[in-house]
Amino acid sequence: MNSRRNFIKKSGLLGLSGMALSTPQEHPRQTQWADGSSLIVSISMQFEAGGQPDNAESPFPQNIQKGYIDLPASTWYEYGYKEGIPRMLDLWDQFGIKVTSHIVGTAALKNPKLAKEIVDRGHEAAAHGLNWATQYTMSYEEEKKFIKDGQEAIQQITGVKALGYNANWLRRGPNTLAILQELGFIYHIDDVSRDQPFIIQVNNQDFAVVPYTIRCNDIVLIEGKNFSAEQFLQQVKMEFDQLYLESKQQRRMLSISFHDRIGGTPQMATAIRNMLTYMQKHKGVVFKRKDEIARMTLSDKNSIRET
Repeated sequence: MNSRRNFIKKSGLLGLSGMALSTPQEHPRQTQWADGSSLIVSISMQFEAGGQPDNAESPFPQNIQKGYIDLPASTWYEYGYKEGIPRMLDLWDQFGIKVTSHIVGTAALKNPKLAKEIVDRGHEAAAHGLNWATQYTMSYEEEKKFIKDGQEAIQQITGVKALGYNANWLRRGPNTLAILQELGFIYHIDDVSRDQPFIIQVNNQDFAVVPYTIRCNDIVLIEGKNFSAEQFLQQVKMEFDQLYLESKQQRRMLSISFHDRIGGTPQMATAIRNMLTYMQKHKGVVFKRKDEIARMTLSDKNSIRET
């Protein structure tokens, strides 16, 4: 933007040719996406319930004695597939939007009807590991089997091969991207460095990054920081307003994340309804699945490329 260039000029960072001497090369900025939209809203719906280990983290005090099962915590996770995802699926239908569901492989195997329903209703089934294991500590072969088993579980239940990946808490390892490319994935989301998708090279091939968010994420704000649904709504609206303003000068994407047991509660459903109503009133705003965003990014010559 001109203001940034003027700042660089005044700061003495421009050489005789007018090029910045000490800043990285900038990519030419596009104001619209290939489909003509200005701001893309990318919604994630994590399907994790049923894939968690015994005594997984929960709102209950973590003081269960060793050797016992935290039964109340188990019911908290059950809420995700009994109430949370069905409620969110109805919401997406009401607003005519499609989302990406990052599905833990064992969650799909334990709740096959719901996993299949997600795909049958037009949403993307992306991979989220076989379970909650920490994959960045695995060897290459262990991690490849772990990712492949989760991918195959989703395909077995839904009939669809997952093309996108999300590691547990975004913590991938040094081999993860190479493994994903080998297994036919086209993008991952374990990156929070940009507000728009971009392309990287993996195994000397193009691979898309569709950035995630922790700022507009219910597990961070609602569970982690005890935000109310109203506070969550306000934070997401403020994020949307700024990105919509910036979309007049460059491509922008808003990433929002909901988890089955958190985003699917009644109060959050009300917040989501208000949020979607507000966003859909703005011209040039579209909602897309992450696989759609990845394909559009990979096919667009104007996409940002990073080495």
